[in-house]
Amino acid sequence: MPMLPWSQIKTVLLDMDGTLLDLHFDNHFWMQLLPEKMAKKHGISLEESKEFMHQEYQKVMGTINWYCLDYWAQKLDMDIVEAKQEINHLISMRDDTIPFLDALHESGREVVLVTNAHPDSLSLKVEHTQLDSHIDTLISTHEFGVTKESQKLWQQLQKRLDFDPKSTLFVDDSINILHAAQQFGIKHLLAVKNPDSQMESREINEFPAIEDYRVLLNDIRNQPFKI
Repeated sequence: MPMLPWSQIKTVLLDMDGTLLDLHFDNHFWMQLLPEKMAKKHGISLEESKEFMHQEYQKVMGTINWYCLDYWAQKLDMDIVEAKQEINHLISMRDDTIPFLDALHESGREVVLVTNAHPDSLSLKVEHTQLDSHIDTLISTHEFGVTKESQKLWQQLQKRLDFDPKSTLFVDDSINILHAAQQFGIKHLLAVKNPDSQMESREINEFPAIEDYRVLLNDIRNQPFKI
């Protein structure tokens, strides 16, 4: 179990997909459903479609376009939001998310969602999970025009939220993004080992890492933030 100094943590910044929500929906959409649709649309094999999509993903990975539904709608000539609705039954919260968020709120900490997801993706997820009722502030990095991989995002986010990096915890399933947060000066970092419920947990050595937030609940409640 990762030992976090909760008495030093006032603000908690949380990723969405893979951190609070099961990443299976997104993985299935981008890696399976979309290639299937493109194969049918262009009369090519599924393997050819997957290779094409992989190349397109690689071109923009880590940039705002990677997460931008408008970009992909134009690039692929397809209604991406409508396509996502076809499998919206796969949108779900992790089993440990609500207990984790409830404990954070009960302990008086500020809880902020910071996602690279496009606003339409965020709206879709909120519609199917009511995640917004458990979080103080929801932010899509699209309003800043840069992603969490960029130091510019963290600079603008700090101006917006006025948080102290030394008393802030950031939780994400992306190691690259955690490194970006670390570079900015976020003192407390936590990685998620099992973002996709249909895949095996990963071995993570660079940061404290977790599989189930419920092991943290007692410490969260028993160690309030001390100025």
